[in-house]
Amino acid sequence: MDAHSSLTVGELAQRSGVPVSTIHFYEKKGLIEGWRTQGNQRRYERRVLRRVAIIRVAQRAGLPLALIKEHMDRYESTPITSAQWDALNREWRAMLDERITSLIQLRNQLDSCIGCGCLSLQDCPLRNPGDTLSAQGPGARLLASRQD
Repeated sequence: MDAHSSLTVGELAQRSGVPVSTIHFYEKKGLIEGWRTQGNQRRYERRVLRRVAIIRVAQRAGLPLALIKEHMDRYESTPITSAQWDALNREWRAMLDERITSLIQLRNQLDSCIGCGCLSLQDCPLRNPGDTLSAQGPGARLLASRQD
């Protein structure tokens, strides 16, 4: 690619709104790629701007970088089209819906939790479902057995 129609790391960072260190990090993780000019300067195709934007959106949604990379690797050699974005969106939406459901369930279970290691509760749906640890006697069994 022509160095005049590409972006330097500084230009990519400025246009995408992320620090240069983040651009380097994404490249190290294989989320984006660039090349070096004969003068040893990093350059990126303009399509990388869209990839960085998608990565940032996915990160804000709480998706781990490994998962983002796995999904975006399908579109490595071409700019991501709106149809490809729709496919990513559908997959990520399903994962987010599952996570939201799980978080709502956790939030609702916290209503009966007093955060004391279950010393005062007969049954803890979070750490001791069905109160199976009561057979081991009184006290915070899970907390006492942790090796920190």
